[in-house]
Amino acid sequence: MLKGKNIVLGVTGGIAAYKACDIASRLIKLGAEVHVIMTRAACEFVAPLTFKSLTGNKVHTSLFDENEEGVPHIDLARKADAILIAPATANFIAKAAGGIGDDMLSTTILAANDKKIIISPAMNTHMYENKVVQENLEKLRGRGFVVIKPATGRLACGAEGVGKLPEPGEIVERVVMELAFEKNLLGKRVLITAGPTQEAIDPVRYITNHSTGKMGYALARVAKAKGANVTLVTGKTNLPAPVGVDVVEITSARDMFREVTERYFEQDIVIKAAAVADFKPKNVNDKKTKKENGELNIELDRTDDILKYLGQKKAHQVLVGFCMETENLIENAKKKLEGKNLDMICANSLTVPGAGFGVDTNVLTILTKDGEKMELPMDTKENLAAVILDKIATINEQ
Repeated sequence: MLKGKNIVLGVTGGIAAYKACDIASRLIKLGAEVHVIMTRAACEFVAPLTFKSLTGNKVHTSLFDENEEGVPHIDLARKADAILIAPATANFIAKAAGGIGDDMLSTTILAANDKKIIISPAMNTHMYENKVVQENLEKLRGRGFVVIKPATGRLACGAEGVGKLPEPGEIVERVVMELAFEKNLLGKRVLITAGPTQEAIDPVRYITNHSTGKMGYALARVAKAKGANVTLVTGKTNLPAPVGVDVVEITSARDMFREVTERYFEQDIVIKAAAVADFKPKNVNDKKTKKENGELNIELDRTDDILKYLGQKKAHQVLVGFCMETENLIENAKKKLEGKNLDMICANSLTVPGAGFGVDTNVLTILTKDGEKMELPMDTKENLAAVILDKIATINEQ
């Protein structure tokens, strides 16, 4: 996702500096070239050698290094696609807000006024909530800095409150959002469904399917990274919530129908990637069904056809469906595309290796109402999500 991107990672002197090691490692795994600048105080918490070993690059700790060639703070700023400061202390935030350049990191920031700068504050709650710190953060936001809100929890000082550095994965995901994708959905309102539904038999048992929600969550992450305002209506999964996405958790098909239809008319784009149950038990026992002699027969009713309803009520929205089949993939996908008044459908077969439930890859065929057919070979669900959303963006512009 970050292949070919140059990222300067600034590490300042907070106890959370050790988490920057994980951040550097994650950025490199995503293909980025990482150059680390450490303040003098940061070196008291983590040895520069650690970052050199992780990145393979020289770690910059001083503005005055006789072994340096050129002007390092200018060179680093010029080639950076983004500068990430994590953790960012109150002292560094004040320097950046005041335009002070008295060390390697602060002068690099001053030289990068045309680059994306992301800061992740981390400090004691009382320090973070201090008016002068908040005023400084507001100044930085006004200058185009991206400020990641700190997490809430137990701090190193023993206090409970806001000020924790968010988990490295969340910080890296924010970098991906800023850098990895074209912002061709900027300001668009996008609703995505994901995961399975559960249809109760009794308080203990339910009918469901094998969906893990990975495709829908990938679509939500990438849509957010492309600038959209994203709502994710999701069945129960084991996946972390995508950063910056409004997540609405549901259980049954009826729950999903309610949450989607309540929000439908304010959306620009709706993508139905959830695996919604087609049937539900006609009668739900209020107590656990006991084992008896003989067979147990469960009478089923049809659930609400959410996609059909959306197609019937469609006004300005771009409506996209998913179709998973075990046979006659294209024929069935075309029937669904036309029968439910969709603009586009993404079809995949459970019988194709690398596609289906629970894996990180997929193999898709995209069909549009205009007769276009795109066959996408096996790729990660994030990469396929980007292709899907780019195609939707072109439809939305028509």
